[in-house]
Amino acid sequence: MIEIGKYNKLRVKSTSTIGMYLNDGETDILLPGKYVPEGTSTGDLLDVFVYLDNENRPIATTLKPFACVGDFAFLKVKDVNAHGAFLDWGIAKDVFVPYAEQRTGMVKGEKYLVYLLIDKVSERISATSKWAKHISKDPDYEEGDEVQLLIAEKTELGFKAIIDNRYEGLVFANEVFSPLEPGNSVRGFIKAVREDGKIDLRLQAKGYDAVQDAMNTIVESLKLNSGILSLGDKSTPEEIYKRLNMSKKIFKKAIGGLFKDQRINLSDFEIQLLENTEE
Repeated sequence: MIEIGKYNKLRVKSTSTIGMYLNDGETDILLPGKYVPEGTSTGDLLDVFVYLDNENRPIATTLKPFACVGDFAFLKVKDVNAHGAFLDWGIAKDVFVPYAEQRTGMVKGEKYLVYLLIDKVSERISATSKWAKHISKDPDYEEGDEVQLLIAEKTELGFKAIIDNRYEGLVFANEVFSPLEPGNSVRGFIKAVREDGKIDLRLQAKGYDAVQDAMNTIVESLKLNSGILSLGDKSTPEEIYKRLNMSKKIFKKAIGGLFKDQRINLSDFEIQLLENTEE
């Protein structure tokens, strides 16, 4: 069964003057000629995105949208009218956000966090900036689990984030060691899952894992800078955050481990990668 608003693997059934017709075994869908990959023949299997055209008919494209139905994403407003806003979706057709589904009135040129869905009334793909009602409430995480975060908005406590495109969590301000803003997609870790289901997050791994990550980051940075990095034990926390996105505490543990393993030489304000280091 073809899924609207998502990627589908469809087989080329036939060709025409306007493109190719694809089929899932039941339904024919047009892939317009301008989107047909060069060298495609009848019988080939294509991975295409399926959406609805202006007449509400399924149509395929090989263009990659910024998000699929069921995804949270930051999208830019292309236009507004008396009924709502049209967002740039990355394909030929924009996605519509009715006024009733806007947390605040959307402004042309601005980006907003939205959730994409199939409207139950029109059966068209639409979006809502009232994304919180689409957050799942049954987290099954353990402390230390690595997750993917989409930074949603800044609050007085820190940053709300969408976890693995499904849950909501909070990164407290004291866990943020580098510039962060809504729309950023970053790696994170579960700090705690509370009894009420709320999730606390951290941006750095805990304990040994955090040090190992920091050691790898430092070595990679050294390789990118001809084996020399102008940071050391006497460098300021601000400079370390700016250059490596880590706290000075983790930095000192990491360079201590690298020095002990004879992978670097270091001084108060410089680290040098040893020539026999292989990573």
